[in-house]
Amino acid sequence: MASTVIGAGITIEGEVSSEDDVVVQGTIRGKLHGKDRVTVEQGAVVEADVTSGPLTVAGTITGNIHSHDRVDLQAGAKVVGNVKATRITIADGAQFKGNVDMDV
Repeated sequence: MASTVIGAGITIEGEVSSEDDVVVQGTIRGKLHGKDRVTVEQGAVVEADVTSGPLTVAGTITGNIHSHDRVDLQAGAKVVGNVKATRITIADGAQFKGNVDMDV
């Protein structure tokens, strides 16, 4: 399956919507909607509400998260916002401030 990649030097302001997997290496401000897997890599900044399938975070998200599957916060991840998902894992070294709702 193809991936939509937002490269390290790119900043997008507005709404990003993709039918494919999304890999964020740069910055998004606004809204992010990925129908499938969304990956926020280390060094990436997302200042947006995120709707996705499985979500893996190694970078920073400021905004609410709604995953139709699972959310994995890796070591070094920083999330400020509420998370709604069926499952969530928070690795040692990840930072999270917000509420979790697992009643999806």
